[in-house]
Amino acid sequence: MPIPLVDLKKQCQSIKQEVLAEIGQVLDGMQLFLGKNVQALESNFAAYCGAKFAIGVGSGTDALHVALRACGIGPGDEVITVSHTFIATVEAIILAGAKPVLVDIDAETYNMDPYQVGKRITNKTRAIIPVHLYGHPANMGPLLELARNYKLKVIEDACQAHGAEYEGRRTGSLGDIGCFSFYCTKNLGGYGEGGIITTSDPELAKLCRMLRDHGQNTKYYHSMIGMNARLDEIQAAVLNVKMPHLADWTEKRRSIARVYNENLPADIIKPREMPWARHVYHVYCVRSSNREQLREWLGKKGVNCGMHYPVPVHLQDAWRNYGGENCSLPVTEKIVGEILSLPMYPEMTDEEVNYVCESIQEFADFRLDLVGNTIK
Repeated sequence: MPIPLVDLKKQCQSIKQEVLAEIGQVLDGMQLFLGKNVQALESNFAAYCGAKFAIGVGSGTDALHVALRACGIGPGDEVITVSHTFIATVEAIILAGAKPVLVDIDAETYNMDPYQVGKRITNKTRAIIPVHLYGHPANMGPLLELARNYKLKVIEDACQAHGAEYEGRRTGSLGDIGCFSFYCTKNLGGYGEGGIITTSDPELAKLCRMLRDHGQNTKYYHSMIGMNARLDEIQAAVLNVKMPHLADWTEKRRSIARVYNENLPADIIKPREMPWARHVYHVYCVRSSNREQLREWLGKKGVNCGMHYPVPVHLQDAWRNYGGENCSLPVTEKIVGEILSLPMYPEMTDEEVNYVCESIQEFADFRLDLVGNTIK
């Protein structure tokens, strides 16, 4: 049975006519950027996150870059984040002119370890960027306390965590500023690129709006050097159609995760939802000491898997070429050798989910027989 890692076509078919109608309205009016669709999305997404403001931008990377600059971070500053993330987290810091300082992760959530953060704070540290990886929030309480004690900004990389919660509060409302991606595979994704910034600080919101639009507050009057990081109206129209479905899609992801959790064999390390968290399962990431053999086995069964992310940032050529420091991150390096992302999308059928579980159980049984025969 062929099962993709993500199936965008199924979701598209369910809302296609409504999406086409909204795109048609954009084309009829020809207001193609920063119009009523972007404004509606900003208002709705801010309310959804529990923030006062939202600022639509061109991508999740733009969101991080704009957020850093709005926080006044630049050359000479240090920003603490993790190596186990998509490289955009670190790229944005470098693009802002600051120095990324990479720390290890917690072995249970795969997110930033607050204890490691505390050890790396210096008089040059200006901000912390926790990444809510795979849809599970980072342990924000200790991180926010560190930030208060050292007067640091907290910029949430929530690009994979639309609707995830920490102690009942949604990501994007926990730190000074939150950054989301609307890349097409995200839990809330457009049909191309897009992103959004959330904050309850009116001054940060004002700066973000200016920075995304060439540093202007009034047309042709530029107060600062900004960039072109605007979210376009067509993407906003698509996202406005999708937003009312997000809660239902999230519950379906959580339901699929429950089936995986209950039916995958015991030797598979399954993702853990901490008591203080609500996981939205952008990625359902398991770990196996036999990852490559399992991946090959599932491939032959038609089950497509992924790895998010097999090479951490501190081991990338880009990091070495940039001149990044040598890092000792043992938890990160162990985990990336074992991670495997199973198929996860709201439109998965019960039959498909069960087939994935059965295929992994067959692999476990095969391995057990192999070990038994070797002993004999």
